[in-house]
Amino acid sequence: MQPNVIDLRSDTVTRPTPAMRAAMASAVVGDDVFGDDPTVNELQRVAAEIVGKEAAILVPSGTMGNLAALLAHCERGVEALVGDESHIYNYEAGGASALGGVVYHVLPTTASGELPLAQVRKAVRPAGDAHAARAGVIAIENTHNRCGGVVLSLDYMQQLHALAVELGLPVHLDGARIFNAAVALGVPVKALTEHVTSVQFCLSKGLGAPVGSLVAGSQSFISKVHRIRKMLGGGMRQAGVLAAAGLIALTEMPARLAEDHANARWLAEQLAALPQIDIDLDSVQTNIIVFGVRDQSVEHFLTALRERGVLMVAFKDRVRAVTHVDVARAACEQALQAVVQVLHGDHEDMV
Repeated sequence: MQPNVIDLRSDTVTRPTPAMRAAMASAVVGDDVFGDDPTVNELQRVAAEIVGKEAAILVPSGTMGNLAALLAHCERGVEALVGDESHIYNYEAGGASALGGVVYHVLPTTASGELPLAQVRKAVRPAGDAHAARAGVIAIENTHNRCGGVVLSLDYMQQLHALAVELGLPVHLDGARIFNAAVALGVPVKALTEHVTSVQFCLSKGLGAPVGSLVAGSQSFISKVHRIRKMLGGGMRQAGVLAAAGLIALTEMPARLAEDHANARWLAEQLAALPQIDIDLDSVQTNIIVFGVRDQSVEHFLTALRERGVLMVAFKDRVRAVTHVDVARAACEQALQAVVQVLHGDHEDMV
């Protein structure tokens, strides 16, 4: 990546901080497959405590974390109730179905990222129906990526939890950006995770670590996930090198996420003032901005931006920009200037 490029494609592009690099270089390590890497063990202990669960386990990626959780919750032929806009359904290669025989029962997702409670209830067929697959887990996402980084409300989380208890089903939370959700709502992260059975969250997005996600839940559940992680090839050896960066990500980086949210809001409001941009400001609640471009194709817009040193991505038929620790307000201002140039067809700066 060129040094002057402003990379708004995702918060996955963040680079480890100097403190993370130093911690990685000096990490005390062991063999995590044997369970004796002290830095991994400490990361897992701290993670479980922060999200209010009995235990946690480090996995290489959020996709593996979600997959292992679904396989731990569901036997073959059992349904996972997922949203049609969910990351699990759209971006994880159908892993739970292909590798575990889990059936995706797809429900409509509202603009606020919710699975309508009435639809969830309707999706659970009578236990005695021999013709229908049995429901095994309800999977939700917070913040919700394809809905523009919106946050599920505490009220909704509480209502879904109550319904899940009534239905006798566990709830798995794809909380890849759950710390963004907690910051947006101004609550501790465990205020959200207490309403779910299990949670996966990423260290490598807004928290800035180079690699890794965690799955948390009860001790017995994590024991199942541990075996499935091994089956999926996710057991790592001296993983304390990665866990050292993860500990800094988990303990120091959440406090600065509000800055990313403020930068995203500022950029979104500036974009909304441009007549060629179509954007719903109500959906810009965290660090994700999704907008449409009038009078030119998304492909042309993104190519012209790239020529000016600004990277964004196509997102359905729109454009997505994501703020993060490596994009300060000044960089957002430069990105806005590049957008204006592209929209006005200004090529003089390219001469």
